[in-house]
Amino acid sequence: MPRFPDHLNGSGPSNPFPGIKVLERRIGREIPHRLGSNEGLDMPHRALRERFGDAMTEHVYCYGDAEALGVRQRLASLYGLPLEHTLVDAGADSLIALALRTVAEPGCTVVSASGTYPTFGYFARGQNCHLVERPYREAPGLLTPDLEALLASAHEHRARLVYVANPDNPSGHLHGDDEIRRLRAELPDDCWLLLDEAYHDFRDDADSPFSREALPGVIRLRTLSKAHGLAGMRIGYAIAEPETLAMMMKVRIHYAVSSLTQVIAETVLDHHAEVEAHISAVKARRERLARHFQELGAEVLPSATNFIALRFASAELAGRLNQELLEAGRLIARPAHPDLGHVLRITAVEDALVPGRFDILERALASGA
Repeated sequence: MPRFPDHLNGSGPSNPFPGIKVLERRIGREIPHRLGSNEGLDMPHRALRERFGDAMTEHVYCYGDAEALGVRQRLASLYGLPLEHTLVDAGADSLIALALRTVAEPGCTVVSASGTYPTFGYFARGQNCHLVERPYREAPGLLTPDLEALLASAHEHRARLVYVANPDNPSGHLHGDDEIRRLRAELPDDCWLLLDEAYHDFRDDADSPFSREALPGVIRLRTLSKAHGLAGMRIGYAIAEPETLAMMMKVRIHYAVSSLTQVIAETVLDHHAEVEAHISAVKARRERLARHFQELGAEVLPSATNFIALRFASAELAGRLNQELLEAGRLIARPAHPDLGHVLRITAVEDALVPGRFDILERALASGA
């Protein structure tokens, strides 16, 4: 089992402001009078009420539940996740930063694929970690983080942490459960696996028993931004062993997830049929988009996400097409990392299926570019 940094062992830091909801649970009774938290409870909020209504405005006065119990209870009920294995924070990005703060001391080595979700590298460098990147493995119909190369680098550099996005962003590739188990089993004993599962809900096997496991030495991250449509609210969750989550709570921002965000997430989770319908619609659009571009001769990579990735012959061609689309008011994504500059990513939204929306790409493909 990987260790935690020395400064977190023993008593370590403790949250000086757990909040009234946590306090109520500790003492076993409600506290009806909030007289000491210095919140602006008497602010009329006339402008907010006029724009958003009374029901929304009532949730903005108070600090949120630091443990987000209501959200975690719903996640436990819907997805079969043990309550003690979950932690809620302000989206997958915040969870990446939190995981690094918890397990990676400044100066240690962390490993990822070169071109994978760049926020990991951004936070790792910001924490003064030494980032080792390994190229993707490429073959016809395949663009994937190379788990063997990541594993070798973890041993070579005595890495503290390995980051893997699964399904991957930007390629869309999905590693099977056995591959992830093997990676964890063969990593150095003192190396963590940070498993970014932001696109997990779009897997065909998203409800498998493996999806509910808290694995030793692994921090799994998921989000409500994609399948649940809450990107603007900033909320996601981690799945890990209770000891690991307790350490993460020691360095977590207390009220990173607002009371408004929590009640919105609870409402969406309480109406899960709409989420399931959305996931099905996204998958159908993804397949339509993939088929459309395949019929035009494009190489469309397999995807278990809410997007498709097109691989072009050169980074120069992909860059030119991306720029032309942007100038025409059509924003897609091209990875900034030079290793993946030949890839363009298109989100499977309804607007992407409008005839003529990608006429720039279509003309390029028709000309054999």
